[in-house]
Amino acid sequence: MQRALYLLAYPFLWLLAHTPFPILYLISDGVFVLIFYVVRYRRKVVRQNLALVFPEKPIAERKQIERAFYAHMCDMFLEMIKTMGMSVKAMQERFTFANTELLQKFEDRGQSLMLWMPHYASWEWAISLNYRLKSRGYGIYQPLSNKYFDKLVRHIRGKFGAALITTKETREIITKNRKEGRLATYGIISDQSPQLKKAYYWGHFMGIEVPMHTGAEVLAKAMDLPVVFLKVSKLRRGYYKGEIILLCENPSSMPDYGITDAFFRETERAIREAPEYYFWTHKRWKHRNKKPATVSPT
Repeated sequence: MQRALYLLAYPFLWLLAHTPFPILYLISDGVFVLIFYVVRYRRKVVRQNLALVFPEKPIAERKQIERAFYAHMCDMFLEMIKTMGMSVKAMQERFTFANTELLQKFEDRGQSLMLWMPHYASWEWAISLNYRLKSRGYGIYQPLSNKYFDKLVRHIRGKFGAALITTKETREIITKNRKEGRLATYGIISDQSPQLKKAYYWGHFMGIEVPMHTGAEVLAKAMDLPVVFLKVSKLRRGYYKGEIILLCENPSSMPDYGITDAFFRETERAIREAPEYYFWTHKRWKHRNKKPATVSPT
């Protein structure tokens, strides 16, 4: 069944991947109408999340954010598919970076590092950062349940110089790279909600106390890896800019959960600047120590 599903979907994905951007965004506009008005995909979840974190905003303003988010989400997922057919040059033109000198500083010192980012703006195209690095780029991820799609994703990322590694094999690969003197940058998306049985720390995110993943911090401290934050801004449709921000230069000097807190503060700043680009369909605040805000029924 996995193979059959892959074979059925691949031609459609290939066609989208090789569709010119102007036509791709016309398709995205059509998908938006379907998802937002007809299917109403997770509209209740998005509306609840926005009411929780922005109780001070008028309902009309939250609805504007909601609509803008869905339009961006449709663009983003089609852009993810488009990655299959993009050249390195096109990717570099559409996703630029600022403050990469910070990464070069660590590389010149012979230090590997961790790069953390949230589900914000465009995390898929951030793989183009590999062409700004001397070190090898690794993306820490959870494998897809369909092994054929998982292989496809690995192939696409590999085309842009990124190697995907699972969370289970990360420590082993970091240790091996260190022994062999290989510089590496380990990227991870770290804003998801953990399972309650694995919730070792509760912190504040957008004013709400929630459980937070701490595995990335534990890894950074254990392996003595400096941590940077990738803040992504959407410049216009199909164009993004990533800014490198230092979170922690000496992990061992930070108090427990200090790096995690710093990560969420940067994530909050990005969200407050342009909330429509955060991935609001996540049930990020499903476990919380705060009463939910009132949500408009319509």
